[in-house]
Amino acid sequence: MLTIHADSRGRALAVEGERVAAVGSPERLAAAYPRARVRTWPGIITPGFVNVHGTELLEEAYHPDPREADELGTEPLTGEALAALALDDARWGASARRGVQRMLAHGTVAAACAPLRNRAVRDAVRRTGLVLAGRSAHPGGVPSLDPLACGLPPVVAPRRDPGSAARFAVFDVRDEAELAERGSATCVATVLAGRLVFRRR
Repeated sequence: MLTIHADSRGRALAVEGERVAAVGSPERLAAAYPRARVRTWPGIITPGFVNVHGTELLEEAYHPDPREADELGTEPLTGEALAALALDDARWGASARRGVQRMLAHGTVAAACAPLRNRAVRDAVRRTGLVLAGRSAHPGGVPSLDPLACGLPPVVAPRRDPGSAARFAVFDVRDEAELAERGSATCVATVLAGRLVFRRR
């Protein structure tokens, strides 16, 4: 089914299957695709972010289950705290799934990683649909679920042109300047391969 995603700036994408079918104003796309479902979002549609610390956040950190919050807190655990958990494959896989969900909640559509060595993590991430981009070295900065808070210039995914993969995010801000000021926790929706994989309630 074809869906038109429109933002408050008068920009819209028509998405069919996993691809962007067209870009333009909501009015033009609605006229071109009168049977399309229309989703109107607050804020701005952007290509979404590439989190450059994919390895650190998915394979070198544990994302506690909400049921573990009293004992482990809610922030990713690394270093000695991670080593003390002695995780088995099931917990590694569950942690990776939660880590990806938390990335998606920040408008991340891809993560830069060295080749993932942990099979449970690799399999869990592959099933989520998050795009993995290769990298050869640690990028510097401080790993953060918010790509705008890691101390490095943000890396944005490729533009959304007709025929390209439908991967983008929506942030409840007026423009890119406000996004940079308030951070990526303003994300209200993330789309991967044409699927709405995160929506803020």
